[in-house]
Amino acid sequence: MEQLVTSDFKLGIIAGGQLAKMLIQEASKWDIITYVMDNDEHCPASTIASKFIKGSNTDFDSVYNFGKNVDLLTFELENINIDALKKLKSEGHKIIPDPEILELIQDKGKQKEFYRQKNIPTAPYGLYRNREEIRKGIEDGRIKYPFVQKLREGGYDGRGVVVVNDAGELNKLLDSLSVVENKVEIDKEIAVIAARNKKGEIKCYPVVEMVFDPHANLVDKLICPSTITAEQSENAIRIAGKLIDLLDMQGLLAVEFFLDTNGEIMVNEVAPRTHNSGHHTIESIITSQFEQHLRTIFDLPLGSTRLKLPAVMINILGAEGYQGPVKYLGLTESMAIEGVKIHLYGKKITKPFRKMGHVTILSDTLESALEKAEKVKKLIKVLS
Repeated sequence: MEQLVTSDFKLGIIAGGQLAKMLIQEASKWDIITYVMDNDEHCPASTIASKFIKGSNTDFDSVYNFGKNVDLLTFELENINIDALKKLKSEGHKIIPDPEILELIQDKGKQKEFYRQKNIPTAPYGLYRNREEIRKGIEDGRIKYPFVQKLREGGYDGRGVVVVNDAGELNKLLDSLSVVENKVEIDKEIAVIAARNKKGEIKCYPVVEMVFDPHANLVDKLICPSTITAEQSENAIRIAGKLIDLLDMQGLLAVEFFLDTNGEIMVNEVAPRTHNSGHHTIESIITSQFEQHLRTIFDLPLGSTRLKLPAVMINILGAEGYQGPVKYLGLTESMAIEGVKIHLYGKKITKPFRKMGHVTILSDTLESALEKAEKVKKLIKVLS
């Protein structure tokens, strides 16, 4: 049956960062009114949302009152007051993805337990309450060096993660509920975004390969198609599709994987939303991740995920040593290169390694796109 679309439908988005901004840009094509709630009145989405409301995503009253005034509620981050979302759901308000799924994913410990129960490959791990329990685990042989400690809640973009290579680094341990994993010998880090609508239709995007900045622990460069084997790519896509189906999830699920030095693929973690690993889809895929997110939450047929051209995406990060009102260098020279698409998020203040935008570079071959990406990296500087 044809979906009824009206010009007064209100889509609520919790948090107004760059993901919300790019989602609103897609929603505007379908004549959807967008409400955004964020604590920062100058957040990227504030300038283009139909209505901006100041409020904290972790405050019960802010989330609850915001959710009551929209027709459908979605989000661009995981750190949201779950009790408020559950109350809204109990009162019949539509929230997609479901709060129960968000609650599971907010806790990395619950995530890992879910993978174990469902036979999803992931790094061996243990759950610990505090620093002392981890030290005891080392003493009695349950934890061996090297290992990775991850806070169960609140960590993102490398925050809340500690790598401990030997006893001399135990002073780095965090004193909170944690997952402790065996350190994987990583060959490559890859990601797949899976989409699923209410009918259970699933489509996955091509595998992307991520190269990380060793200092900022953020994605420095993303390439699509990846350089992994066809068999490895099919395996990653199969696992991502299986995961979103096991969760019975409506929406997008970004699945980040490790490919170890033995060629084995294992899930690192997931995000129930649009994701930095999918920014290239705006230009390089027939259906962008942002349009696909809208298709999933409105239960529309899913769009094609076919790659149009090989692509490289680079994040535009604030330069080290600069903090204050932002200034960009090298944009004009970069735009003179064929296939270069620049996205600035509209953040007024730059800080070291802050995500200020991204660039997608398209070309006939991946090699050519990579060459152009290196030129752009040298040209664009974010200063103050």
